Amino acid sequence: MDESGGSGQPRSGNDRATDRHEGQPPRTDPSHPEATPDTTGSGPAPEEQAPAEDAHGRDTGAKPSDASDSSGSPDGSVSPGVSGTPDPSGTPDPPAGRAPAAPRGRTEASSGNTGGGAGTGAGGPRGPRRPKDPGGGLLMGRPFGVPVYVAPSWFLVAALITWVFGGQLDRVLPELGAARYLVSLFFAVAFYASVLVHELAHTVAALRFKLPVRRIQLQFFGGVSEIEKEAETPGREFVLAFVGPLLSLVLAGVFYLAMSPVEPGTVPGVLLAGLMISNLIVAAFNLLPGLPLDGGRMLRAVVWKITGTPMSGTVAAAWVGRALAIAVLIGLPLLTQTGALGGDPEDIGGMDTVTDALLAAILAAIIWTGAGNSLRMARLREHLPELRARALTRRAVPVETDTPLSEALRRANEVGARALVVVDAEGEPLSLVREAAIVGVPEHRRPWVAVSGLAQDLTEGMRVSAELSGEELLDVLRATPATEYLVVEDTGAIYGVLSAADVERAFVRAMARPS
Repeated sequence: MDESGGSGQPRSGNDRATDRHEGQPPRTDPSHPEATPDTTGSGPAPEEQAPAEDAHGRDTGAKPSDASDSSGSPDGSVSPGVSGTPDPSGTPDPPAGRAPAAPRGRTEASSGNTGGGAGTGAGGPRGPRRPKDPGGGLLMGRPFGVPVYVAPSWFLVAALITWVFGGQLDRVLPELGAARYLVSLFFAVAFYASVLVHELAHTVAALRFKLPVRRIQLQFFGGVSEIEKEAETPGREFVLAFVGPLLSLVLAGVFYLAMSPVEPGTVPGVLLAGLMISNLIVAAFNLLPGLPLDGGRMLRAVVWKITGTPMSGTVAAAWVGRALAIAVLIGLPLLTQTGALGGDPEDIGGMDTVTDALLAAILAAIIWTGAGNSLRMARLREHLPELRARALTRRAVPVETDTPLSEALRRANEVGARALVVVDAEGEPLSLVREAAIVGVPEHRRPWVAVSGLAQDLTEGMRVSAELSGEELLDVLRATPATEYLVVEDTGAIYGVLSAADVERAFVRAMARPS
C-alpha cells in the first residue's frame, strides 16, 4: 500500500493545500512527520509555526522563528549540517542534499599478474550525477562508446614490471644491456593491452545485454569494467563473467601460435612467451570460484540458477571468496618457498620472502574486501525497492509568485504541509521554494519577502513521477542534482515535493535493516 504525504491538483491563490490522496497516512504518522498547528495558544503567530529544517532537510525541532537560536547566528540562518549517523552496514552515509547512488552491482579488482574482472563500481554509494566524463585517470579512448582510463597507479606498476622483467631479461639476454628496460617497458604496455582486451570482452557482453557501462579503468592490480546494472538472468550473469577469462585464454593461444616461427632466444621470442604465460595466469586466477573474481560471478550464477534467488548466489560466492583470500594469504608464500611455482628454493633469499608475503597480503586484502563489498551491494539491491517516490513525498501547498513568505508558511502550517510550490495564475507549477532559503530569512522580514525570491526554477529533470521506485528513482535523481523535486502523477497533476534529504535518510534506514 502506498503511503505518502503527496498532494492533489494545485489550487492557486487560496488558503488550502493540495489534498492528500486516498490511502495516505495521517499527518501524525511518525514515519512521515509533518507540521501541525500550535493549538496551545502560546508561541508566535501561525505563519511562523512551520517546522524549521536545516539546509539538508533535517528537522531541527525549532520553528522558523527560532532559527536564529538553533543556529547560534543572529541573522537566523542555519549552517548546513552533515549527518553523523553511521551506516551499520559499513556503507558510507551519502552526502546530505544528494540522492544516494544506485548500486553499481559489483567491483572486481585483480593484480597486474591476474588481469581484470567485470565490475560495477565502488562498494558504496557515490554522488548524485553521473558526469559526462566520469574521470579516473588519463583518458585513452572510447571503444564502443565507453571511456577507458589509465589510473595514476598504473604508472607505478608499469615501473615495477619494467624493473622485475628487466632483471629476468638480464639473465636470458645479457647482450641487451640497458636496452633491456625498454623491452621490459614494452612488455608492461603489451600486458596491460591484454588486460584491456579482457575488460572489453566484459564490456561488449554487457552492451549486448543492454547493460550500461560507465567506464573501463586500468589500475595497479589490473582492470575493472564498471557495469551499472546487474544481469537480469543467471545465464546472462554467467556469460558476462566468463567472456573475460575466455578472451585471456584466446590471447594466450594466439601468443603461443605466434611463437612457432620465432627463434626462442630472441627478444620477440621472450616477449611472446612472457605474454602467453601472463595471459594464462590472468585466465586461471580469474576463474577461481570466489567473489570478486570472474569465477565467483560464475559460481554466483550457478547458485542463483539452482536456488532461484540471486542473493543466495552472492552469499555463497562471497564466502568462497573470503576462503580464497585466506588461502592466498597463507598458500602463496608457502608455494614459493617450496619451489612449487618454479625455481630453486635455495636461491630464494630473505628479500624474496618478504616480497612474496607482501604480494600475498595485498592480493588477499583485495579479494576479501571485494567479497565483502559484493555482500553489501547485494543487500542494498534487496532493499532498494523500499525507496518509493510516492511514500517519501512531502505534502505541498501551492502559492502564487507574489505571496509573502509569512502567508505561505501560515497556509502550510494550517494544513500540515511541509513544502511550497510556486504556481502561476492557472495553477501550473513554476518553481519550488527551497528549505534552506526559508530558514535563512529572519522572522521579522518574512512578511516582506515574496516566495518567488526563495524558489528554484523547475527544470524538466526536477519533475519526478510518483510511480518511480528503487534504482530507477535514484537514477532519475542523480541525473539532475537538486535538494527538492516536484513529484507529479502520470496526468501531470502535482502530487507533492520530494526532498533529497528524505531519500538519503530512507536509504540509510533501508541499509541498516538486516536482509
